[in-house]
Amino acid sequence: MNQHTEDAVDVEQPELDHDDEASVSEEGSANGSTKAERLEEEGDIAADYLEELLDVADIDGDIDIEVRSGRTYISIVSDEADNKELEALVGRNGEVLESLQELTRLAVLTSTGNRSRLVLDILGYRKEREGELREIADKAIEEAQSSNEPVHLAPMSAYERKLVHDVVADAGLFSESEGEGAKRHIVVSVEELV
Repeated sequence: MNQHTEDAVDVEQPELDHDDEASVSEEGSANGSTKAERLEEEGDIAADYLEELLDVADIDGDIDIEVRSGRTYISIVSDEADNKELEALVGRNGEVLESLQELTRLAVLTSTGNRSRLVLDILGYRKEREGELREIADKAIEEAQSSNEPVHLAPMSAYERKLVHDVVADAGLFSESEGEGAKRHIVVSVEELV
């Protein structure tokens, strides 16, 4: 497996969503490690966990680790043009990817005792999905502006909601998450919802 680590400026990242846990603190922990060191350790633990999973499943893929904006990003990539096994790890609408990300976060929690906010991507699914989410947000913004009514979007993961919230805020509109669990979704409005 190929592992790649880049250090980035240590900047505090805003919360993913109201239902996401707080991030790692800026100060060193009891053992004296810095946030950057903890994020690198988190990446190594996650990469080891994913490498073992790929080996057990006999799936080919390379693991890239990047630390940026106070968060660890893990990508599983392949040189093969058609990799059905890795595509299966993404699943329909990224459902398997979301579950695998949570399992990887649990592996980090078990090993370090610290909650992880790492982001897992497989075959560039999240990058492609980000473009789709921007289009969805733009359409919701247009609809909210033309109808002056709140627009309810389909349920999304916390990571996806964060991306949409950012697009809506950049457009000068308001958004909030509603619902619980798998039904949690965003409502976009021209005025702040009460």
